[in-house]
Amino acid sequence: MNLFLSSLLTPCATIGRIVIESTNACGAYAIFSFQGLYKIFSYPFQFSKILQQIYFIGAKSVSIIALVALFTGMVMGLQLYYTLTQFGSEGALGSALALSLVRELGPVLTAIMIIGRAGSSMTAEIGIMRISEQIDALDTMAIDPVRYLISPKIAASLISFPLLTALYDVVGIIGGYLAGVVLLGLNKGIYFYRVETSVLMQDVTGGFIKSIVFAFLVSTICSYQGYFTHMRPDGFGAKGVGLATTSAVVMSCVSILIADYVLTSILL
Repeated sequence: MNLFLSSLLTPCATIGRIVIESTNACGAYAIFSFQGLYKIFSYPFQFSKILQQIYFIGAKSVSIIALVALFTGMVMGLQLYYTLTQFGSEGALGSALALSLVRELGPVLTAIMIIGRAGSSMTAEIGIMRISEQIDALDTMAIDPVRYLISPKIAASLISFPLLTALYDVVGIIGGYLAGVVLLGLNKGIYFYRVETSVLMQDVTGGFIKSIVFAFLVSTICSYQGYFTHMRPDGFGAKGVGLATTSAVVMSCVSILIADYVLTSILL
């Protein structure tokens, strides 16, 4: 009888443990994130550190964002042109491409590219500081580690993501022009007329709102994974940093896709 009850209760205990651990992790992440956001505005302001992070997250990502945007626009230009030709609507290429970039692909792909270039580095940097006890040393010197390390990264991300998203949109539209007008012979006036008349201010605003939300998610998730590397049950030291970096990239990408769906349903 006891074995029978034990076999029934074991799955329930496992599910309960998973739910409790997940709830604790979500609560810890929420507290950590909003502490980092709040301490951006604490005195004295850290302008120099924020500028350093803007350079690292934003300026050093310009080349890869522009390259990906150019070829994304060119591929979309080719695919949409041949699809629209089947319906005799190739003149709508500018509208379809511009709206796709501004509403969806611009914010999402920009965020994913930044995760790969800067987010993983952010996690590894903080994780190494944690396992080498540099964060503990900051505590010993009465320096708030969250304010000193995390807040500048969040502030820089909130500034850099919208700017890089705007760059992605512009370069992507240029890529569509190269594919649709230069290579396939679509009329240049029709292309730019469609782009100008189809993209409304609410589309641009929606894309920037998404980029700001993605900036907060990426910077906080990557920082959180690095900051609590020492608490990982599956590894410590260099192994823990590697696992934390992998978790940060995966969780950031999944969070972006989920948030994109939620925001799209709200903004439409």
